[in-house]
Amino acid sequence: MAARGETSSAGGNDAAQDPFTSAQTMSKRPKYSRFTQQELPACKPILTPGWVITAFILVGVVFIPIGLASLLASKRVVEIVDRYDEDCIPQSFKNKTLSYIQDDKTNKTCTRSLVVPKLMKSPIYVYYQLSNFYQNHRRYVKSRSDKQLRSKDGERKTNTCEPEAFAGDKGPIVPCGLIAWSLFNDTYKFSVNDTRLDVNKNNIAWDSDRKHKFGSDVYPKNFQSGGLIGGAKLNSSIPLSEQEDLIVWMRTAALPTFRKLYGKIEVDLEANKTITVTIQNNYNTYDFEGKKHLVLSTASWIGGKNDFLGVAYLAVGGICLFLAIAFILVYVLVPRPLGDPSYLSWNRNPAGR
Repeated sequence: MAARGETSSAGGNDAAQDPFTSAQTMSKRPKYSRFTQQELPACKPILTPGWVITAFILVGVVFIPIGLASLLASKRVVEIVDRYDEDCIPQSFKNKTLSYIQDDKTNKTCTRSLVVPKLMKSPIYVYYQLSNFYQNHRRYVKSRSDKQLRSKDGERKTNTCEPEAFAGDKGPIVPCGLIAWSLFNDTYKFSVNDTRLDVNKNNIAWDSDRKHKFGSDVYPKNFQSGGLIGGAKLNSSIPLSEQEDLIVWMRTAALPTFRKLYGKIEVDLEANKTITVTIQNNYNTYDFEGKKHLVLSTASWIGGKNDFLGVAYLAVGGICLFLAIAFILVYVLVPRPLGDPSYLSWNRNPAGR
């Protein structure tokens, strides 16, 4: 028995002194740190009724004034919206809208009269609004070449631009792709009492787009030169970085109804004045049952007319105040001691254990 014990003890000493076994065991232990052992300081608040009620009241008190200010600012925005795609079709072409819009010989000029409802202070933003136009379609969004738009060296980078990539033997199309090819080409001229209103089309695009996405050494080439014309043409002597209508159009919209900035009128318009608008109705939205609107709008500190933001703030603030009042009533009428063990399920129903 002694020999057997000695053997066992010796074996144990050998294992304890084996450096390989010891290193292997130690390697399985994670390196100690306060982060891995979750010993870092942490905030673990206890949501007592007082804290919850205070938080709801604070949110309500902050959100409701912001909502009222946003809603008031939106109400002060003066906006004129006029749909013209239907009324600008001659009576003889009411049932042949595609023939009218696709025929180069038909007169596309249309005159509209808009009445200013309130004083519109400059700058007055002119937008065109399209509906049922899906600029977010995957094939449409991919049909462009950012390398070509940005640098002259990327002129032949047209592998993503099909079917508007090359103009036969003439070489690559610049700018290529369906987005540029479908550039909006309706035009608007404004006048009040036979006095022309100039539309400033400078600085209507994002500075980041002009400076970084469209090159100052890239010029239009072979654009809209085929048999099928998609939209507006571009001046081949002006670089893409200065073609702001194109830059605005190339920033694709996320929704099928969208507005894009056409220009700015930089004079005030008095209330009840009649604005005469001469429209060249060139853009084909009739093929896909789209709609076209002309929009004139002022702006406020939150931008254009948008009641949703103010309503959302008011709704959230109102709900928080309502919950705060409800919790106060419950806390006063039906008080409950914090941490009372009598409310535990096994204490409330001891027979069911």
